[in-house]
Amino acid sequence: MSTKRNAILYLSYDGMTDPLGQSQVIPYLRGLSAKGYSIHLLSFEKQERFKLGRQTVEKLLLEAGIAWHPLTYTASPPVLSTLKDVTRMRNAAKKIILQEKIALLHCRSYISALVGLEMKRKYGTKFLFDMRGFWADERVDGNIWKLKNPLFRTIYNFFKRKEVQYLNEADAIVSLTHNAASEISSWKYFKGVSIDVIPCCADLNLFSANEIQTDQKQALRKELRIANDAFVLSYLGSLGTWYMLNEMLDFYKVLLEYKPEAVFLFITADKAEEVYQRAAERDIAQNRIVVKRAARDEVPLLASISNLSVFFIRPSYSKKASSPTKMGELMAGGIPLVVNAGVGDVEQIMQDGGNGRVIAQFVASEYHRVCRELENILSEDPLRSVQCAQKWYALDQGVATYHSIYKRLLD
Repeated sequence: MSTKRNAILYLSYDGMTDPLGQSQVIPYLRGLSAKGYSIHLLSFEKQERFKLGRQTVEKLLLEAGIAWHPLTYTASPPVLSTLKDVTRMRNAAKKIILQEKIALLHCRSYISALVGLEMKRKYGTKFLFDMRGFWADERVDGNIWKLKNPLFRTIYNFFKRKEVQYLNEADAIVSLTHNAASEISSWKYFKGVSIDVIPCCADLNLFSANEIQTDQKQALRKELRIANDAFVLSYLGSLGTWYMLNEMLDFYKVLLEYKPEAVFLFITADKAEEVYQRAAERDIAQNRIVVKRAARDEVPLLASISNLSVFFIRPSYSKKASSPTKMGELMAGGIPLVVNAGVGDVEQIMQDGGNGRVIAQFVASEYHRVCRELENILSEDPLRSVQCAQKWYALDQGVATYHSIYKRLLD
């Protein structure tokens, strides 16, 4: 099949009207389009989000010269809905490949790679497996697929077999972390190409502390009823499967022994009642907890009143491949972090220049160790953290790496 050298089809089972699509897909594609690629984007959109966000996303993509082919995500029934969507993705991708003479298929994660590998085998189209993590293992580690259930065990085994094929037949592979790339390279069956690493890049300009004025912070503290001299510990993001609310509250309770005036600010869209209930179980008064929902452009100011930010992620095998976007965002604001070991490249990044501390275990002795070192942590130069964020999480570096991959495959 004849192809146009710069024609790219990006396949995503995530929606562009989802927050993830707008933070972790569109910025990269806009950057790549500016480098001269003719990009077609096929995504699956949740109906409610599509109604609310369609115009915004259409405008972003149109301005960048990206052709968007949105399909409706099928929510139910489980498994059968995904099979239906894979068939629809396959048919739509085939049509675009033939009409637009696509040279390269850029596949986000494992569902999209089902179609990408098939199209490579059928048409000889270059296949980039942008794996985004150990997806099948993450479903098991997160208790989404319970292997005692024969259906889920069959699905898991199917995708582990496909994983071997993706890795060995891809023309290029992208991992979110060096930890995952090393793990894959140690697998006996891996015979594939070298792996490029691109973490979840962050909008470092949006989160820059340089854009935030002292009077804005004071006004925000007043609005949230946080005293100007109160120490603020923050948590940014959702409190779902992987984030360890109980352990973060345990850390906060220890912090109160060292900073009795400390307030715990949760910047999250999750329900406040759950946080209050877990806090009450630890005899933490509700008035010491502030839960605030925020639009994306409101988050940097909220985060900026933090003296310290914490996120504990449940360590598991699949978390070797995880790249928490919030890490880059908070570091870009010069905010010191308390994080745990056993997740992606988190330890390596902190050693490389991130301000704060890494805990080895979720135990009181580790929390006390960090709190005893608070004055040292708070005296660390914020610029060091900002520079580390620029090294690891800068969007232009992520775009440049994708560009080098595209050139390598298409030249």
